[in-house]
Amino acid sequence: MNEAEDYIQLTTRLQESNRLGGVMGILHWDQEVIMPTGAAESRAQQLGALAGVLHEKTIHPEMGRLLDRLPRDNENGFTAFEWCNIQEARRDFDMATRIPKTLVTELAELSSRAHQVWVKARAENKFSDFAPVLKRLVDLKIKWAGYVSPEMQTYDANIDVFERGTTQKNITPVFDRLKAELIPLIKSIQESDYQPETTFLSGQFPIDHQEALGRKISEEMGFQFDKGRMDVSVHPFCGGSHPTDVRITTRYRTDNFVESLYAVIHETGHGLYEQGRMQDGRDLPVSEALTMAIHESQSLFWERMIAQGRPFCARYLPSLAETFPQNFKDVTPERFYEAVNVSQPSLIRVEADEVTYPMHVILRYELEKGLFDGSIQVEDLPELWKAKMVEYLGVEPATDTLGVLQDTHWSGGAFGYFPSYTLGAIYASQFYQTLMQTKPDIEKQVEAGNLTPVREWLGSQIHQKGRLLSVPDLVKQVTGEGLNPEIFLDYLKNKYRQIYRLN
Repeated sequence: MNEAEDYIQLTTRLQESNRLGGVMGILHWDQEVIMPTGAAESRAQQLGALAGVLHEKTIHPEMGRLLDRLPRDNENGFTAFEWCNIQEARRDFDMATRIPKTLVTELAELSSRAHQVWVKARAENKFSDFAPVLKRLVDLKIKWAGYVSPEMQTYDANIDVFERGTTQKNITPVFDRLKAELIPLIKSIQESDYQPETTFLSGQFPIDHQEALGRKISEEMGFQFDKGRMDVSVHPFCGGSHPTDVRITTRYRTDNFVESLYAVIHETGHGLYEQGRMQDGRDLPVSEALTMAIHESQSLFWERMIAQGRPFCARYLPSLAETFPQNFKDVTPERFYEAVNVSQPSLIRVEADEVTYPMHVILRYELEKGLFDGSIQVEDLPELWKAKMVEYLGVEPATDTLGVLQDTHWSGGAFGYFPSYTLGAIYASQFYQTLMQTKPDIEKQVEAGNLTPVREWLGSQIHQKGRLLSVPDLVKQVTGEGLNPEIFLDYLKNKYRQIYRLN
């Protein structure tokens, strides 16, 4: 058998695994959106069984034989597309063959079960109920890291799942820089004599009106509802099984339409990345999104750079006035722009504004570091959480529901995920600066309601590149430089000093 035939056999196996992964994606979506609560235990077993099957397919001896016959250096003229699939398959095989199937199954089952434990503990404000399962998850992920990347620190191995090639050595200096600049900025904003008027954002907003408005804007951004859908979940997310089946969710409050609307815009940003992936090889690793930070950069680009910008606010104010006439009767675009950009320390990460949000991420990053290096015990998390919230944001959660229990990530064993949010915000600001330089009239296009050039630019520059480039190479290709927190800091300082009339 020649290498071309080996490659075809390899991709056949990769496609089958990808499709099974898609089935798991739908089961996860179902668990979050419509599954009856009584099905939690059976769902955990189903997900565990599927994870075991997928693991066996990944480490199948024939996969090993195919990869042994395929070259380790691309001297044989494979295209970049083909070579990416070979490298991704080899990475997954090498990782998976190091992990016992029992650990894979236990992690999948425990993550599913832990989600239900977390939901109940959060509702009842009982961290003590969640603590034992969280401790077990940390122990298993430390054990997992020892199998997968024994040469790495255990937390770095977990970060690598979401941000390949990124370690604490890369992240910590960036986060320390953000802390040094943002804590004083947050304080200045708090002490400013000028505070934007936001009373018109409070009131009663019928959920059916919110749904219609969110869907309209999502469609105008370019989300294809014949290849996707929008539902309600406790925690907004983007999931699904394939670029032709992308599922986004939001959550609604009758007294606050901004939260649900901007969650829709955020998740649509994720959805556009998935729907916009390269047309070829959509069941192969090469077409998949690069890392979570790059994914997050796309949702934040739309939510923060576009939808919280003056042109977007001017464009959509008439739609808001039509949807909620009692609130928006005499509101000007500038007042609306300032209101949706209010910066105020809050307890809840997903409700945080773009200035305070990084502090939520840095807090979680520092706690996770401690859990993995042994300097922090699970039972100490609630008090440490409160202390860091006071230090970084000047607010203290009265309950664990509003504090350490607010996020779903730990219940899914997703340690090392949080840094992606703020790395994504930095990348988003860099991409936006490049878009403004490349298309100087882009703000006029947005104000005219033409969002297509934004989507097409992101599609050609990022979405369609799949995994053909590393993150540093992609960012350099798009922006001309690597990760640069100074662009993000300049963006925030310029914008918020203007809004809050700071010198």
